[in-house]
Formats: sequence, structure tokens, C-alpha cells
Amino acid sequence: MISADDKALYVGKASALRNRVSSYFNATPKSARIMSMLAQTARMEVTVTRTETEALILENELIKSLKPRYNVLLRDDKSYPYVLLTSEEWPRITMHRGPRSVPGRYFGPYASVGAVRDTLNLIHKLFKLRSCDASVFANRTRPCLQYQIGRCSGPCVGLVDAEVYAESVRRAVLMLEGRSDELTDEIGRAMEAASERLAFEEAARLRDLLGSIRTLQARQYVDGRAADLDALAVAMEGSAACVMLLAFRDGRNLGTRSFFPRTNGSESAEEVLAAFVSQYYGEHMPPGEIVLDRDIPDRQLIEDALSSTGGRRVQLRWNVRGDRAGYLDLARRNAQITLASERTSHAAQLARARDLQKMLGMDDLPERIECFDISHTMGEATVASCVVFDAEGPVRGQYRRFNIAGIEPGDDYAAMHQALSRRFKRAIAAPGKPAGVLPDILLIDGGAGQVGQARAVLEELDIRSVVLVGVAKGPARRPGDEDLLLPDGRTLHPGADSPALQLVQQVRDEAHRFAITGHRGRRQKARNSSRLEDIPGIGPRRRGNLLRHFGGLGGLKGAGVEEISRVEGINAALAERIYATLHGLEDAGGGPDDGTRSNG
Repeated sequence: MISADDKALYVGKASALRNRVSSYFNATPKSARIMSMLAQTARMEVTVTRTETEALILENELIKSLKPRYNVLLRDDKSYPYVLLTSEEWPRITMHRGPRSVPGRYFGPYASVGAVRDTLNLIHKLFKLRSCDASVFANRTRPCLQYQIGRCSGPCVGLVDAEVYAESVRRAVLMLEGRSDELTDEIGRAMEAASERLAFEEAARLRDLLGSIRTLQARQYVDGRAADLDALAVAMEGSAACVMLLAFRDGRNLGTRSFFPRTNGSESAEEVLAAFVSQYYGEHMPPGEIVLDRDIPDRQLIEDALSSTGGRRVQLRWNVRGDRAGYLDLARRNAQITLASERTSHAAQLARARDLQKMLGMDDLPERIECFDISHTMGEATVASCVVFDAEGPVRGQYRRFNIAGIEPGDDYAAMHQALSRRFKRAIAAPGKPAGVLPDILLIDGGAGQVGQARAVLEELDIRSVVLVGVAKGPARRPGDEDLLLPDGRTLHPGADSPALQLVQQVRDEAHRFAITGHRGRRQKARNSSRLEDIPGIGPRRRGNLLRHFGGLGGLKGAGVEEISRVEGINAALAERIYATLHGLEDAGGGPDDGTRSNG
């Protein structure tokens, strides 16, 4: 369903199109949400698929890409941890959070970091996959402690064949996919085959591996049966919804996760749960069994689609007994408690925002607050942070950091001016886009000087709709004693009991945390980076040769020009420039006639 301005209002599927469409226009009473949607619908578009399963898959893709106003939407949350198996020549297994930008396979999400660490601990013990990052892996000359304690097979120094390592990776994937029964059968057959070939050492190794996995399975059984399922329950209050997921894999309880879908006015728990199942398991590998706290529309269709895309049979069950009923009860209770807590938190956030609106004399409730802060150490590695809050709290996906350069070290005023100029020039250049959205309130962590810089930037760019507020420490420099500085020269002192100040403190503290984290990362990067990286003609290969030859940067600093020139790929002119740079004798620049190339 599409509005007059060509925006998608709703995406739906139907096996009988005539019945589905006519149901919107018959005399049956309809909810306010449906009536509002129909009033805005100017036309409909229809796509015909070969099967109902294809229709379900297409519906999910369109909902994710178009984000229709009247569909139940599952909001993305990238903060949950995953197990990442990289797609390198020698794959690495590690924990991952945030956007999935690293190439590889992602397993999860897991309910907690502890669950991920437990899983990684098992994988390292059983399959001895590496955990080190690429730079450490490429520069090892002898095996590390992980190899010594039997948690890594030492691929960095060639202590394991590529085929053997690849086989370990494949078996680890079976374990992570919850297919441990299949894995034990396979290892059992391999053990017997090795025994028949009289390869008794290999057979003994496989026997030990099989015993470890079966011991693990024995500990993970739930009342004598291995559980591989998700239990889902939904709690609703008006149009607010919370879906609680309780996950078991190979009998291990991975904990609970809560989701808060944007219902867009829907008050049907069944509709919300059906949309969640379709969208969530369209992104994540479903287990063999999904237990629901209520029946959902199109249950058989969704079940068939998940079985088709998951490559194995997936059951959606809702009328269950015994242990599964207990799991659903636990999920249901958690959903109700979490939703109540979220509603209370939202109400408190709204009350603080209203108090801030009243204190600043604003006509409308602030929908977007941005706060800027500067962090550095004696002028080194200056970083500015920008955090964003809306009516529901922090919007972490829109946080930004600015690396400050070209100013006098320690000049906070110039740093603030540069960061604000970059932020708001970008907003003016991108109207209608996320970067072009202006805040209702701009908080500046600092005194009159920083507020003056912010006022100057806004005046330069002719931005008049933003309410500017400086947050300065009070005379006692205690939390709750802050002064709020306004551009017209007024100073407000709300006091620690003020809900408005509590909101300002929350935003300011988040900006402070975000700035310090960025500054420390930038400063540590500068500490860890080799000065060799700044020398023209030194690429990764030559840098690696130098560090391996001398055992590190300390050994290289203690070497003379002749010793340096003996390293593979280093001629006399380049050796002199390396020596001069490391000892601060001259600029590291060099002429084009020294025989070096920048690619190393």
C-alpha cells in the first residue's frame, strides 16, 4: 500500500489476494490504525511469487528496505555479542560486537559476553583454532602461550597442515551450528577408519576429541534430553511490546534477550510475534524448534519458509507441556517485567525532557539533543565527541568523533570551534539526510569561552533554530552543582533535584565518556605505532624484515647504519635515513634517487 507521495505504508502477503484486499474494505469494524492507513493509501502494488515461502521472504526484504509506516518493525540492535569465524586463509575465531564489517561467519547473537566466552573456551579446547589478530599472526617466529597450553595448533609458525586446520574449522562450525550429534557421528567414523588403517596415534587423538564432546553433551542435557530450541514470549501494554527470547543450543542455556519492536499502532500480540519470528529468523539461523507462548498467523507458512532457508526442518510449537512450558513461563515473566521497566524508564525520560523544555522556555518538547565535549592529554591526540539523545534516550548509531588537527596543542576553544564547524557545515550540505538533521538543543561541556565558540559557529552558518546551552561546573565542582550558561548571558542553577539537570547530566556524562574513549584510543594508537611507518620507502614488508632481524624497535635503535643496511631490501641510503629518523638527527624525507619505493 502506497501513499500519494509514493511512500510505502504497508507490506503484506496473501495466498488469496482477493480475500485479503477485500477484508480492508468490508463493513467489519476496524482499528484506528487500519483506518488511518486506508485513509492515506493512494494505490497498491502487487508482486506475484511462485510459492508462499517466496512471498514470506520477499515480504521480509521489503519491510527491512522500505520500513513501512504501518508494519510491525523489528529494530536492529548491534550491541549483542557474536562469535566471529573470519574468512582468512587461516581462520580466526573470536568475539565480535557492532556492525558486521569483518568478512567471515557470525554465530549468535548471544545473550551475554559470558556466554560467548564459554563458547570460545570450548572451541579452543576442542579444535585449537587461533585467536590472535592478523598483525600478531603474521609476525610470530615461535608459538605463543596458547599453543603451549593446548588451545591453539600453532598455524602462525607452520606447526599444523592447512588441510588439518581446515578440517578443525569445519568441525567447529558444526558445533557452533548446534549439530554436535552429527559431529560425534562423523568423528566416530573417522576414528574407526584411522584404526583400520593402523594409524593409531590419529585414532587416539580422535578418540580423545570424541570423549571431550560427549562429556560436554552429557553435562548439557536437560533432564536427559539435549535442548536445541528458542522460547519466545511477547508482552504488550497498549501498542508497546517486548519480545523475550530464551535460547538453548546443544543444551546450553544462552540466557535471555529482550527486543522492543516498533509496533506502529498494532495492539495484536499475535501479529507482533509473527512479525518478529519472520524478521528475526530471516537474519539469524533458526534452531530446530521454536516454542511460542501463543499461536501466530501464518504459522505453517513461516515454518515452511524457515525450514527452506535454514536447510533443515524447523518446528514452530505453541501448545507445549513439561520443560518447554516452564521455559515459556520464564520468558513470559521476563517479558512482562522488562516491558514494565522500559515503560517506567521511558516515562521518567519524558518527564525530564518536559522539565528541560519548561526551564529553557521552549514551545515544543525537545526531540533531539546533541552534546559536544573535548578530550586530550596536555594537548596530545585531541578528540571531540558528539553524542545524540532522542525522546527514548541515547541514539548510539549517530554518535560521532572528530579528530582535531591544525590547532595549538591544548587550545580547547579552537578545538570546539573546529568540531562544531565540521558538524554543522555537513548538516547544511546534506538537507533531508540523517547528517542534515539539526538538534533542538545543543549542549556544550564547558564555560563561557566554549559557549562563545558555539555561538560564533551558529551565527557564521546562520543557524537560528538551535537552543544553545553550556554546562559548566559550579563553584563546588560537585555533580548536581552545575551551572547552565545561555547565549544571552543568563546563568541557571537548577540544583541536584531538578529533573532537567538530571537529563543534562546524563547527556553530558555520555559525551564525556565517548570523548575520553576516543582520545585514549587515538593516544594508544600513537604510542603503539612504529616510527618506521613515517619513513618514505618503508612498507609492511621492509618494516617486518627490520623488526624480525633486530628483534623489535629497541634492537633496531641500537644498530648502526652498516648493520641496518645488511637487512634484506634495505640499501645504504635508506639505512641512513632510518638511523637519522630513529635518533632525531634530521627530517625523515628523502629524495627520489635513493633507490627505494613506497610499497615496501
